[in-house]
Amino acid sequence: MYRVSSPEAAELTKLLENIFRSVNIALVNELAQLCDRMGIDVWEVVDAAATKPFGFMSFKPGPGLGGHCIPIDPFYLTWKAREYGFYTEFIELAGKVNESMPYFCRSLVSQALNHERQRSLKGSRILVLGVAYKPDISDTRESPAVKLIALLENAGAEVAYHDPHVPELEQNGIAMRSSPLEPGAYDCVVIVTNHSGIDYDRLVEEAALVVDLRNATGANGRHSDKVWKL
Repeated sequence: MYRVSSPEAAELTKLLENIFRSVNIALVNELAQLCDRMGIDVWEVVDAAATKPFGFMSFKPGPGLGGHCIPIDPFYLTWKAREYGFYTEFIELAGKVNESMPYFCRSLVSQALNHERQRSLKGSRILVLGVAYKPDISDTRESPAVKLIALLENAGAEVAYHDPHVPELEQNGIAMRSSPLEPGAYDCVVIVTNHSGIDYDRLVEEAALVVDLRNATGANGRHSDKVWKL
């Protein structure tokens, strides 16, 4: 236990911790988008930077933020700050970057289908792998997978999901049940949550195309023509 001087200081401490993560995740998410244009593997860059013995903390890019705290706290503090005539522009920008990631990931899926399968999103069968907001849990609150499913469906794709921890998904107008993990039955498998119980080597072998938003396929995915990475 660490004692602070007031409930307000304690609350702001919690906000600082979550916003620190939000801002740093936004940084690597923005870098991931730049790396996509430059043809550089952002995961390799982050791993290399993490070898520095001081001055760097490793944060990973992804399809967006989930959970009850990190996606919401920055905007809560922004609202509170305006009561004092202060604008948290840096924090707001990080929130906007993270909120935009599902849109970028939808475009990545579209590019992968177009280049590797000569297909458009419309009419393609897509399996979203993982809808919980982080690995090995069943919590889907604010999960970026929900937003990505909606974006893919709005583009005309036939979307199913598989998540061993989430048998049913009812959120934001989406009502679905987890489908069997049959990668070969789909035009593309999109890894949104990297649950540890999935055999990703087998997934790459069986799938026609994989879009890996979490680096779950590792080196195997890096050297496979069937895998597109964030």
